[in-house]
Parts: sequence; C-alpha cells; structure tokens
Amino acid sequence: MGNKQSAPKAAPENNQPGGKKLLLFKWLSILTPFLFLILLEIVLQIFEYGHNTDLFVKYPPNGNYMVMNYYASDKFFPDTLDATKGNQEIFAINKAPNTFRIFVLGESTTLGFPFRPNGSFHRWLQYRLMHMYPDKNFEIINLSLTAVNSYTVLDFGKQLAQYQPDAVLIYTGHNEYYGALGVGSTTYVGSNRFLLQTLVKLRELKVVQLFNNFIKKVVAVFAKKPTGDRQSLMEDMAARQHIKYGSADYQAGINQFDENMTELCRTLNDEKIHVFLSNVVSNEKDLPPFISEGNGPGSANWNYAQGQLAYKDSSFDKAKQYFDKARELDELRFRAPEAINTSISKITSQFPYVHLVDSKSIFEKYSPHGILGSETIEEHVHPDLLGYAIMSEAFYQAMQKQKLIKFKPEREITFEQLQQEMPITKLDTLNGKYQMIMLKTQWPFNQPISKQFKVENSIEGTLATKVALGHTGWTNAMGALFRYDQKNNYNAGALKVAEAMVLQYPVDEDFYNYAGNLNEVMKNYGQAAFYYRKLFMLNNNPQVAQQVYQLYLKAGDSANAAKFKQYVQ
Repeated sequence: MGNKQSAPKAAPENNQPGGKKLLLFKWLSILTPFLFLILLEIVLQIFEYGHNTDLFVKYPPNGNYMVMNYYASDKFFPDTLDATKGNQEIFAINKAPNTFRIFVLGESTTLGFPFRPNGSFHRWLQYRLMHMYPDKNFEIINLSLTAVNSYTVLDFGKQLAQYQPDAVLIYTGHNEYYGALGVGSTTYVGSNRFLLQTLVKLRELKVVQLFNNFIKKVVAVFAKKPTGDRQSLMEDMAARQHIKYGSADYQAGINQFDENMTELCRTLNDEKIHVFLSNVVSNEKDLPPFISEGNGPGSANWNYAQGQLAYKDSSFDKAKQYFDKARELDELRFRAPEAINTSISKITSQFPYVHLVDSKSIFEKYSPHGILGSETIEEHVHPDLLGYAIMSEAFYQAMQKQKLIKFKPEREITFEQLQQEMPITKLDTLNGKYQMIMLKTQWPFNQPISKQFKVENSIEGTLATKVALGHTGWTNAMGALFRYDQKNNYNAGALKVAEAMVLQYPVDEDFYNYAGNLNEVMKNYGQAAFYYRKLFMLNNNPQVAQQVYQLYLKAGDSANAAKFKQYVQ
C-alpha cells in the first residue's frame, strides 16, 4: 500500500503590516483634531484674531514705554463684557539708574474706587515720595482691577519679576468669594487650583477665544436678553448669596486666598523682590449685615444690634466684639472674614522679603474708639479720601520701616502735611460722592436717592456729574476745569489741576510747565523750582536748569541752587 499524501496547507496570512497600518490610523485619528487646532491657532494669530492678553504692551504714543494691556483681564471672565479694566500707567522699557519702580496689585479698593484715579492710595504715596526725593524718578504702576481676587493677583504678580520692580504693594482679600473665579461667584468652575490656572492659560489661546465668542453669540440668540438690561456688577457676580460661617464654601474661600497668596509671595521672595502685603479693613460700626440667618440671639443681626447698644453705652471694647462677630456671620460675603487677615499675618512671617502692612491698626488709630465706620469708609469696604490717605500712610510706614529707600529725603512730609498738600480737587470729591450715591441705589444696598439731594450748582458739580455718569472721562473733565479756572484767573484751582495731572501723566512735560509757572505766579518759589527741576529731568534743557537755579535763590534755598549753578552762564 502506498502512502497517501495530504494536500499542502496554505501558508497563514501575515497580519503584521495590517496591524501597523491600523495603529497608524488610530494615532492619526487621535492627532488630527489637535493638529487642526494648532493650525487654526497659527492662522488666527497670523490674522490677529481676538486679543492679546499679555499683562503689558508697548505704549502706543511712545514705544519706549510699557503700559497695562487693556485686554489683560479678559481671561478671568467667561463673558468678556464683564471684564473690568485698569489704569493706563506707563513705565520705561529701559529702567533708568535713578528710577524706583513699584507695582501695585489688588481689587477695587486698591484701584481707588470711587475716587479713581486721583484719590487712590498709590497717588497719595506717589505725591509724597516724589516731593521727598526730587532727584529720584518714582514709577508707581497700579495693576488693580474691580471684581477680581487672588487668582488675578497671583497671575499678574508672577509676571512682574522681569520688569525689575523695587517693590510690589498688595491690598487684596475682600473678593475671594465673589471676585472672578471665586467660590461664590457666577464665574466659579471649581476649587482645583491647577485646573483653574490651566483654564486661565487656555483662554489666552485664539482658538479658545473663537470658541467662546461663538458660544456667546448662540446664547445671545436664545437668551433674548435686552442688551441694556445688565445688573450691577456686584449682583451679576454673586451666585451663592448665603455662605455660612465655617461652611465648606466659607473655608474654600479662605483656602484659595491662602494658597494663591503663599504661592505669589514665595515666587517674589525667591526673586528677592520686596513685597508689602496689607491686611484689609471694612466698615464695622455703620454697616448692618447684608444677610443674616434670622434675627435671634447669636445671629448676625442680633450681634450688630448688641454692638450698637454697647457703643451707645460707651462700652466700646464690647461693641467692637459684637460688630466683628456680626461681620463674621454676615452670609453675603462682600467683607473679608478675619481669617483672611490671619492668613496675611502668617504669610508675611514666612518669607524674609515679604512685609506686613498693618493698615487695620492705622485705620483704627484714626477711627473713634478704634472702631471702623463711616468716618473713613464709604460703604462696606471702600475708603473715603481720608481713608485712602490713611492707607497710603500704612504702606509708607511699612516701607520706611524696612529702609527700602536708602537715600536721604530732601524734605520730610508728615501725614498732616500730606493731607494739606495733596492736589485733590473738588471735582474728585464730588465725583466720588456721586458714584457712591449711585452704587448704593443698587443691590445689595437698595438705598433710594434722597429727595433732598441736588447736584452742586458749580463747574465742579457739573463736570463731576458727567464723569460719574460716564458721559466724559476724568482727564477731559480736569482739562475743562483747568481752562475754566484759567479764564477766571483762579490760579490756586488751576494749579491743583496741573499738579494732579502731573501724577496722572508723569512724563508729559506740559503739566510740569503749568505747575511750575503757576507756582511761580503765586510766589511759591520752592514748589515752582521743584516742578521745573522735574521737568529738567525729562528734557535736560539747560534753560530750564537756569530757571530752577533762579527760583531756588528766590526761595532762599542756596543749597539746592548750588546744584544748578553750573548751568548759569
């Protein structure tokens, strides 16, 4: 019998190439959307879509200076219509050897509301320092914004080291709950700091801006909300209006502040940049709690009422304890709880380059019986003009304590002298008053305007009304006031405007000229010499130096005159 041979088996198919192709196809499927987004981002940048959100941009009128970017705040607000805007204060790209540069970070109080720009604390400080040290150039750049909190302060602050600051001044803490990205705000998206900071970075991308703009247009179509029907920003930002003392939300606000400010202070400390971090103040005596959990014993309202009774009975220590407790229990958290100040004290003790500014103690010094009220604070947290002067005094004392400014002052300016000299105009005072009246008509104050109220019948009253209503800008109003005072030969009024404009536009030669000339006309020869001296620092014109020499001689100041004698022919 022969062997039966089986048919040869077919060779197995080689699936390896097909596997590689499948893997490649999967990777391409995953990467294609990302490649598309990268390409779209490049195209959007080429065509300059959206806005650059860098903290600083070149100052358009003069490329030798930097200025805060108008759109820097957009990335903190889902709806950029709500994004608040800051000051336009310039600083030189190339820092001169005689320059002392200070950046200021914070919220609406730090910005100077409702007396912005001339009444803000940093302007009081700027005036004092420039007059004490006339040979030095003080750049004080306020980067504060309304309706933001420590997330914005952290983001801005971490970008400052490259701009060579000599100091960073910080006043923040009241907006931890309702500021942008705050735990109680309408912009809240979570408590994970890494994810929040990633979200903020993503909003810098043009692709994300394109997506957000598309979403806003879709929402606008379906929401059908009238364009002009916008709430007050306070109401618009406050989502969780009942945050109980000690609750999870309450603690989340404390934690986010502590972690954000610790990170910022550690960053600046590592760069050996001096940080002056202030504790915060609020109205204790003259502001009832916004929201109290009932009126019974132990409630916010009960504590406030007990505080009023104790104050009336001259039991001031007891009154303060009750007022403080009432603030702590107020569930609408527009005033920082004391835990914020506790955190500030802890942070300033951790880093050698971070210094406590005890604004609270100095406010108490200027408050009856050491209890803060309407004598220095307009409503819940914003100081009046005296309050902003006090705030500047607190920062000044802290800076002097650290001997931050090494050189000897040419003249000393006491706090009392500062209050007399500071060029606050009646327009500034009335503008703040009118803005505060309008604010208090809105939630959560809901105070109708008194029937007895009348706009002051004066040029300042008219201009202040226009500024408060947003019908004209502060600079335009000050220009109109200056021309009015000149036309009516009111040199003292025109001088005050000119000196205020020097603070607003510190590299504009015209305002130094006006201030110097008016002081000379009024025979304030020392002050005239000061402003012409500052003008000479800007233009290095020998003729100006000759004026300075002659004015110092008229003022009887031979020591300063001698510094300019070389320019006399």
